[in-house]
Amino acid sequence: MTQDIIRMAREAGFKLHHNPDLYDCMVASDEAIERFAALAQAAERNKLATWMIAQGYATGHGDTTEDLLEELEREIGFDKAELWIKRINDAVLAEREACAALCDQLSDSSRDLRFGAAIRART
Repeated sequence: MTQDIIRMAREAGFKLHHNPDLYDCMVASDEAIERFAALAQAAERNKLATWMIAQGYATGHGDTTEDLLEELEREIGFDKAELWIKRINDAVLAEREACAALCDQLSDSSRDLRFGAAIRART
């Protein structure tokens, strides 16, 4: 990570300044600092986008880290909604089968068995 930061600083235009009487330091213009900030932001955004894609989440039009986080929040919301819909559907099917089984138990004739079958046929 440290090497990546140094590489980005050099790529942005930071220059190493050596003065024997002082410590070595990096010197940069305002423009170089702005380029460095943009490179650092892009690197973080790309890490997040790579993780999201690896987890199966869409990245949409995430031009910034904030955009990606909003997209991730939306995707997680969809996952939660799908999970609850599945749980509700499973509960409805289980209740339907319980009602049909009760009709089967209470039936006195083969004619009454059609009520359980009719309940099971509802989808």
